[in-house]
Amino acid sequence: MNRRLMASILSDRQIEDLISMALEAREASYCPYSRFRVGSALRTVDGKIFQGCNIENAAYGGAICAERTAFVKAISDGHRRFVAIAVACDYNHFITPCGICRQFMNEFGKNLEIFFVNDDRSYRRAVLEDLLPYAFGPENGPLK
Repeated sequence: MNRRLMASILSDRQIEDLISMALEAREASYCPYSRFRVGSALRTVDGKIFQGCNIENAAYGGAICAERTAFVKAISDGHRRFVAIAVACDYNHFITPCGICRQFMNEFGKNLEIFFVNDDRSYRRAVLEDLLPYAFGPENGPLK
C-alpha cells in the first residue's frame, strides 16, 4: 500500500513543531569532516519529542546519523513506539534517511511518518514502509 498518498496523522501544528525541533537539532551537529549537518526530531506515541544530530568520527564508520541519535535517546529513556520523525540538513534537496537508518527505524514500526525538511520549512512526507519495501524486521525472526 502506498501510504504517502494518505494524510498525516499529525496536525499541522504538530508537524510544524517537529520541523522546528529538527532544524534546531541540526545546530548541534558535529561534522568536521563532511560539513553535512543533519538534525532530527522524533515523536513518540505519547507526544514526547527527542532530538538528534549527526556525530562524525575520524574513523568514518564510527559516525552516527541524526535519526539514529534521536532513536537511541528515546529508546534509552524507555520509549519503543513512535509516530513520526522530521529530518533537516543544510542542503535543500529533501534529503531522505540513509539505508542504515531506514533499517534501524524499521525495528520500531513500518508506519513511521518521515518528513524531509528544507531550510524554508517546506517538506515532503513519506511512510517508512514505502521507503523500505520488503524490509526484514522483527516479524521475520524466530521469536515472532
